[in-house]
Amino acid sequence: MDAKVLEGKVVAVTGAGREIALLAGSEGAKVVVNDFGGSAEGVGGDAGPAFSVVSEILAAGGTAVANTASVADAKGAYSIIETALDSFGRIDSVINNAGILRDKMFHKMSIEDFESVIQVHLMGSFYVSRAAAEHFRAQESGTMVHFTSTSGLIGNYGQANYAAAKMGIVGLSSSIALDMARYNVRSNCIAPFAWSRLIGTMPTDTPEEAARVDRMKMMGPEKIAPLVAYLASDLSQGVSGQIFAVRMNEIFLFNQNRPVRSIANAAGWTPQSIAEHAMGAFKPSMRSLERTSDVISWPPI
Repeated sequence: MDAKVLEGKVVAVTGAGREIALLAGSEGAKVVVNDFGGSAEGVGGDAGPAFSVVSEILAAGGTAVANTASVADAKGAYSIIETALDSFGRIDSVINNAGILRDKMFHKMSIEDFESVIQVHLMGSFYVSRAAAEHFRAQESGTMVHFTSTSGLIGNYGQANYAAAKMGIVGLSSSIALDMARYNVRSNCIAPFAWSRLIGTMPTDTPEEAARVDRMKMMGPEKIAPLVAYLASDLSQGVSGQIFAVRMNEIFLFNQNRPVRSIANAAGWTPQSIAEHAMGAFKPSMRSLERTSDVISWPPI
């Protein structure tokens, strides 16, 4: 029998990522299952989801406790780490999975729609990570796994708030990886392709959108969990600051922003010379306006 890769670790999973929490528990982790229990839009609150996942972990012989705070609130986010310390005496990994959706075309998106999504995804990831960081620094170990999205990495319609938050998380993770490498702390991102109650809110007004949602229904979150467990474990030593994606049985490593072409003018530039010379040199390397389905266009494997 293979050794349990998270044996002895204390792992906090936000947003009651059920499959992630269940696998962490089965791999030997003591799990803090956090879920505010709000709707896909972040409205309301229900302790049921968190306690339901805890019950499943306990029934399978694992160890878990619930926390029902909202990651959008700094005190609530800090309480997740406090729950880990009070219950198990330490924290070894945070999985920033909590999220909401409020999709609208940009010209119809309200300020509240934008700010609320940023607050949950980006600020929530910061709050929980920051709460854990001081303990990781003191013990000189720890891992963070953050959830980004190809909506930000590539593009999608009607998700300016979500895309901005998810790209912000990429920058956050990269900075954490750099700042905390000296303390043996690793930070990575995953862009998941998986059916969830959030995906269930996506519009299906056109045949193309309906087909996209049908493809997503084929991809369960259980396919994401093994990479999360790997990144949270000691097996991932030396892997930090990376962006991965999981789609069914495929794992992708994403590239990151780097210069692709340069042009210089010893005399300096004017708007006219930029138009005449620089843009002509750059145009073959400019990105097209694409959605995820345009770039990753083959059926999931």
